[in-house]
Amino acid sequence: MFCDSFDAVPRRLLLDIDDTEDAVHGGQDLAVFNAHYDSRCFLPIHIYEATTGKPVAVILRPGKTPDGAEVALVLRHVIRQIRARWPAVEIIVRGDSHYSRPEAMTWCERNRIGYILGLAGNPVLLRQVSPLAEDAALGRLAGEGDKTRRYDDFRYAAKSWKVERRVIARVEAGPQGADSRFVVTNLPGLPRALYEKVYCGRGQAENLIKAHKSHLASGRTSCTRATANQFRLLLHTGAYWLLLTLRALAPRTSPELVEGLARRPVRHDPSVPHQGRRASYRNRCRHYDRSAHRLPVPGRLCCSRRPRRQVAAVAHGTAGSRTNPSAQPQTLLRASATPWISLS
Repeated sequence: MFCDSFDAVPRRLLLDIDDTEDAVHGGQDLAVFNAHYDSRCFLPIHIYEATTGKPVAVILRPGKTPDGAEVALVLRHVIRQIRARWPAVEIIVRGDSHYSRPEAMTWCERNRIGYILGLAGNPVLLRQVSPLAEDAALGRLAGEGDKTRRYDDFRYAAKSWKVERRVIARVEAGPQGADSRFVVTNLPGLPRALYEKVYCGRGQAENLIKAHKSHLASGRTSCTRATANQFRLLLHTGAYWLLLTLRALAPRTSPELVEGLARRPVRHDPSVPHQGRRASYRNRCRHYDRSAHRLPVPGRLCCSRRPRRQVAAVAHGTAGSRTNPSAQPQTLLRASATPWISLS
């Protein structure tokens, strides 16, 4: 579906990869206790195309941080499917420090895949940028601003790396002290541009994951088997594709109309009290606490003991002026004889 959604072959794909917590409350397969989230959960991997916001893959996995072999396996599975369709497309992978694994970076380098990944700080990296932090602090004292930033890049190789790689450092001096962030990449360009314009755009993927979880309730993975829960994620992703398709078909609203609607006063209806049956009936009926029964209903359709008023409300609309039903008997009779839906 992702490849078929493009009218032409794209020149470049920017893939955002991230995982999210999916708390579980039963004996589901792959449920693992995660100390960071303090819960038993899944950590499914979400992959989106950053330019268009289209979902590429949603993969269910245990609730633990992915290791290097797993990250390389996921990237190999997804990118090979894309390259089988578009062999010459340029692909860039972007993610946080969970995905800066040597196995994943080595595989990307061997397969002409660009990457820009977060890198966790350590004493060696902090010593490397100590002159940069001092220069940022002096610039803040000189009046450059409340927060001053400095950027630099250098070659670095951890003990688990076989080769040296390019690391970009961002050092910020603020009221609470110095803050250092690191990014490892194989992309060319200036350090500041790569960090601010490329890497910092990764935050949009978190909004897409939030929409996938909140608007479509994709955190509802309550099946016992992992295969069933993975199929649930596929169904939720299909609903996500449906929303994207409908949004693309919707007409564009002009800025003048949006501004006019923003200036128009908003009418808030008064709060409607509970309009269901009596309390004794609600307490006796065990199926009453359903979502459909908890929805607020308009006052003109609420009273079950006055069916004639309900018919008048359907005929004249719930937003119309309130009228006395007994004062217009002919109108009510005509409304009651009018069918709601014409089968012909």
